Formats: sequence, C-alpha cells, structure tokens
Amino acid sequence: MTLLLLAGSGEARQIAAGLAGGDVIASLAGATRAPADLPVPMRVGGFGGEAGFRAFLAEAGITAVLDATHPYARQITARTAGVCAALGLPYLQYLRPPWHPEPGDRWTEIASEDDAAAHIPLGATVFLGTGRQTLSRFANLVGRHVICRQIDPPDTPFPFAGGEYLVGRPPFSVADEVALFSRLKVDWLVVKNAGGAASRTKLTAARQLDIPVLMIARPSQGDWQIVDSVPAALEWARSL
Repeated sequence: MTLLLLAGSGEARQIAAGLAGGDVIASLAGATRAPADLPVPMRVGGFGGEAGFRAFLAEAGITAVLDATHPYARQITARTAGVCAALGLPYLQYLRPPWHPEPGDRWTEIASEDDAAAHIPLGATVFLGTGRQTLSRFANLVGRHVICRQIDPPDTPFPFAGGEYLVGRPPFSVADEVALFSRLKVDWLVVKNAGGAASRTKLTAARQLDIPVLMIARPSQGDWQIVDSVPAALEWARSL
C-alpha cells in the first residue's frame, strides 16, 4: 500500500508525522516558495491536470489518497475524489471544522469575493486575509484602500488600483494582529472560513478592535468520505 497525502493544511503536517515511517508520499502544490519539509517523502508542484494526476498515481503505485488540502481547494478536491472513484482507489478528505462567531464578533457571511464591494463603503481600509490566489476577484473594491497579506514577496504589481501587498509569514499572535490592524487603521477584515486555531488570531483581534468581518462561505462538498479530526484521518490511513 502506498498512500498519497495531499498536503496544504496545517494539519497535514500532523498527519504526515503520524504516518512517518510508512509507505507515504506527500504532495504540495507549490503555492508557497521554499515550503518547510515534511517528515515523509515529498513532491512539490502541480500534476498537470487530471491526465497528469492519473499518470502520477499509476507511476508511483498509489493505492489510496488522503486529501488534507486547504478547505477552499475545491477544484483539487473534486478532481481527486472523482479520479479515485473512477479508479476504485480509497479516498478520504480531511476537512477541519469551520469557525463560528463568538460574542462580540461582527461577522457577515458572503458567498464569494465578488460580494465584498456591496458591504464595504468607498474610502474604507480593507485587510484581505484571503491570500493572493483569489486577489483578482476583489477588483471591484476600487475606491477602497486594499491591503493583501501574503507569505512570499510579490513578483508582479498589485492587480488593481488602490491596493498594496503586505508580506508576512505566520504564525501571528493576537497581540501582533491587534498592533498591525491598529497601525494600518483597518476598517474591514475579509477572510475565508478556513477554520483552525492558528489563523483565528486575526478574528480575535478584529473582535477586540470592533472591526467588522466579511466571512467568505466555504465551498460545498461532495458525497465522498470526510473526517474533521487528525486522529480520525490517521485511523483511516492505518486501517487500509
């Protein structure tokens, strides 16, 4: 049995550690430059679409896939689940639980990035905690000061007027986020409901500063098998 672990979430590192020493290959899409090593053999980069993915599965002798990518990696997850179903390979998605508002939070859920402009007034300072991959979808926020935080230094100009990049590598403490949002005079925070304790600090900071939050809803999931805890994912992998 050779398990393919599609990494990309923080919990993927925990899963890899729990499976270290077994017949496991971890794959990272390469969205972040110089990613930290995992405690199992790794490959970095895309597969080249569905055909490339199928070819890799065959060449590497993959017999099962554990998908621990980001909750918003909908295309990767749907493609992987579909290919595994077609090939008869066991497939499991690890999906961390979403965040839920706490007393004092001022959250508004929106369906997509395009909806943000309907809620944020002109002239506002907007902090995007959504990453660079979907930045172009916020182009209708022209007229606001948009700050997009990303891990790697940008290699292209900001895609629309009135915006700037902010380079920062997590983790960020609540105190860090409070100080940053105060210095930048942030009026609105926009995030995806990624879940997890590590990146919730920006939400806690927004609550302390009474900053309203636009929460982009999670994509819908298919009818494949899903677990929401690392122990459950490890139990599934060890049972194969």
